[in-house]
Amino acid sequence: MGTPHNDAEVGQIAPCVLMPGDPKRAAKIAADFLTDATLVSDVRGIPCYTGLYHGEPMSVMASGMGLPSISIYATELYRFYGVKRIARVGTCGAYLDDVHVQDVVIISAAHTDSDVPNRLAPGMTCSLAPDPQMLRAAMNQADALTGARVHVGPCLSSDYFYRDNASIAPRMIELRTMAVEMESAGLYACALEEGAAALAVVTVSDHLRHAESLSAAQREDCYRAMVDIAGAALLA
Repeated sequence: MGTPHNDAEVGQIAPCVLMPGDPKRAAKIAADFLTDATLVSDVRGIPCYTGLYHGEPMSVMASGMGLPSISIYATELYRFYGVKRIARVGTCGAYLDDVHVQDVVIISAAHTDSDVPNRLAPGMTCSLAPDPQMLRAAMNQADALTGARVHVGPCLSSDYFYRDNASIAPRMIELRTMAVEMESAGLYACALEEGAAALAVVTVSDHLRHAESLSAAQREDCYRAMVDIAGAALLA
């Protein structure tokens, strides 16, 4: 069995999946965090690895960029491969002054300029939020970490990377929106529709209002706290 975007056999993907956007980051997470990691799918250059995380089966699969891309991979994992939980681990831009580069944000709700909520229930706006058990476990793990600054709050999941934020950012800041990225709302919508669980945990790679940013190399390496938090949420 397979799908147009995944050639793993049923049973080769674990019930819990860590999902970064970048295929190279997926390979690095699998190498750094999984024991006996095996490549089980690599369709269109999007790899999926399965191994053990703290002795429990876990997979790492990239999602690509944007709501449409993560929606494809998350839906297929939930619907055809029996995946129960997905934790997005990626990067974001910060809006608020008290959120800094290299901080971690546990995303408690996802606003979006996408049409995703309207398609879930025409005529209504659905709330896009994580699984409460995963959120609680992530917050508990964050409390146990030392040397990491962790925030909990909403993000904006945007369809537009290069869109002018001049009119959007002030309103997001007024609403205490912590960060902007491009995937979490899509993941939360898929979990809602498929009756499954999801959580997004992201690392701040740049600040939308200040001259703070990580290099491409730093973005690859600055993720241990984020993966520790997401991994704990998946195993809760």
